[in-house]
Amino acid sequence: MAKPRDYKKEYKATQGTPEGIADRAARNKARRKMEKAGRVKKGDGLHVDHKDFNPRNGSDSNLRVVSQKVNSRRQPKRK
Repeated sequence: MAKPRDYKKEYKATQGTPEGIADRAARNKARRKMEKAGRVKKGDGLHVDHKDFNPRNGSDSNLRVVSQKVNSRRQPKRK
């Protein structure tokens, strides 16, 4: 039987670090940028994707609007 996941520990290891906090802020900033440009709106089910997988690279050429399905399929390889 599989050992139950410790979600608090996983969160603390990734999102609770200064790097994780900066990444989260950058993703929110990219979303707001696309909302301001009129490309997405709240509740539309669309995601803002970073083409190079770097959430801190918020340049216009690196951002695109995709569906949730496309965004979840296109994930970098995890270690």
